[in-house]
Amino acid sequence: MEKRKRLLGDDHPHTLASMSNLASTYGDQGKWNKAEMLRVVVMEKSKLLLGDDHPDTLTSLSNLASTYGDQGKWNEAESLEVVVMEKRKRLLGDDHPHTLTSMANLASTYGDQGKWNEAEALEVVVMEKRKQLLGDDHPHTLTSMANLASTYKNQGQWKEAEALQVVVMEKRKQLLGDDLNTAVLQHRE
Repeated sequence: MEKRKRLLGDDHPHTLASMSNLASTYGDQGKWNKAEMLRVVVMEKSKLLLGDDHPDTLTSLSNLASTYGDQGKWNEAESLEVVVMEKRKRLLGDDHPHTLTSMANLASTYGDQGKWNEAEALEVVVMEKRKQLLGDDHPHTLTSMANLASTYKNQGQWKEAEALQVVVMEKRKQLLGDDLNTAVLQHRE
């Protein structure tokens, strides 16, 4: 990152990519303040250089939202994720993979806040669209089903949770084999 800053300048796309990568490393190490500071810089520079609607800017917003979520700053994460989701819907359409990922990430943040109804509503949409677009056996579809099952479980909707978990487990066994761990885990995308 430092070499790219020196050779290419602070505002070069490769410099911003290096900053984002370093922020990811800081996040993986639990150095949230350092990660957040870099994520904010990348987001601000992306907005300035590329515009609010550029895909790289939206990715930087999403990355910052994730960093906020990792720190338990749910309101900040939610605000950014709503912006990213709405912009991706407008720019890419409701069925685009990036839009669906944004919806799934926002649903996860809603779940982290205990906003189960909001999480469920988004997760149902994501799951149904992924079934339609990718098929019942696609890994992203199965992840969406597992996330919805987890939300059902957290709401005490045991039968609905069990039904989805069984489907996910059976499909994963069928696709991956009996010897692999087929536990149903919630997953941020």
